[in-house]
Order: sequence, then C-alpha cells, then structure tokens
Amino acid sequence: MDELAAPSSILASSTSFIMASVFSENLKGRARCLVAHPVNPPHLVPIVELAPAPWTDPAVVERARAIYEDAGQVPIVLRKEKPGFVLNRLQAVLLAEAFRLVGEGVAGAEDVDKTIRDGLGLRWSFMGPFETIELNAPGGIPDYCARYGASLSRMVADSAGGDPFGRETVATVMSEWSGTQSADRVKRLSDWRDTRLAALQAHKRGSQRKPS
Repeated sequence: MDELAAPSSILASSTSFIMASVFSENLKGRARCLVAHPVNPPHLVPIVELAPAPWTDPAVVERARAIYEDAGQVPIVLRKEKPGFVLNRLQAVLLAEAFRLVGEGVAGAEDVDKTIRDGLGLRWSFMGPFETIELNAPGGIPDYCARYGASLSRMVADSAGGDPFGRETVATVMSEWSGTQSADRVKRLSDWRDTRLAALQAHKRGSQRKPS
C-alpha cells in the first residue's frame, strides 16, 4: 500500500491491538501511517481511536480526525502508543473483574451482566467515567478521589494477579449461562443488539447537550 497509494493518501489500519510503530517503522511513507480503530458495529457505534506512531505527521492525524468527523464518527486521538489503545484496555479491566467475581463465587454471571446493563451501562451510555464520578461528590473529581480513592485502591490491589480467563473460571461462567454457544445464536443476538443500538443512537442525537 505504501508503494502503490498516492503520496497524499492516509494509510490507516483498523487493528484493535497492534501499534502503528510495529508495522510502519521501515516504510518510506511512515509519516502517513496510523491506526484508526473502529468499534463493532461501526455504523452504530461512532467511536474511532486514532493512534499515531511516534513518527506520524500531526497534520495527517488532524486530516484523519476531520474525515471521521465529517462522516459522523467520534474520533479520539491517543497522545502516545499503548497496546490495545483505550477502549480495549478499559474493556479488558472490566471483563477481568467480571470473570473474577463469577469465578470467586461472589455473584452469578447473569447478575454481573445485569449490573452493567441496568446499572453502570445506563450512566455510561451518555457519561464517561470522569463525568460520572464528578457527580458523586459535592466537590467534584478531586473530592471524590479524596473520599474514596483509598478504598478503590485497596479493591484494585485485591483484584490483581492470576488469570481471570482461565479454564476453570470460564467453565464456571458457562455452567450458569443460558443458551447454546453457536453462530446462529450470535447472529440472532447481533441483529437484536444492532436494532437497540440504532434506537439508542437516535435518542442520543435528539437529546440536548449537557449543561456546562
């Protein structure tokens, strides 16, 4: 692609984990290479992670951002490379803790899902984690951290170590998970998910902006 594409073309990979520096370092046109990671299904989930290599031209990143914004997407720009970028790193931490909670017998798999679907997920559908905690203490984010930071740190430290995705834990999850794991089931549920995401996106587009 670097040899054949016009010099003004942006070369963007949709990889969800591999950093741009890994595959662009030895290219003549490496300054126009970056990662532009969308999220499935990209026509309904608008976030796109723009992750440049250290040598990517900042003007290329800005052009890419403008292209995605013009297409109705919501691009974010990583300030430095990190494997998995932002979304998958956040998702991995949540998934690991979900598997641990089930594996340790703290809660059932379906109840863990309900906690996100009917709890955190409702807030997170229109507010990020920093916005969320800003509202959980009278003095905003610094006040929240002063009040709850030590307790949160202890919980995080308690969850560290071990493989949360090990065979035994996965078996525990599946022992209480309803539905046969099959391509047909995935297709049916994916179609249902997409209709709900479309409805949510329509609602969000029609909603007022949050107050400052």
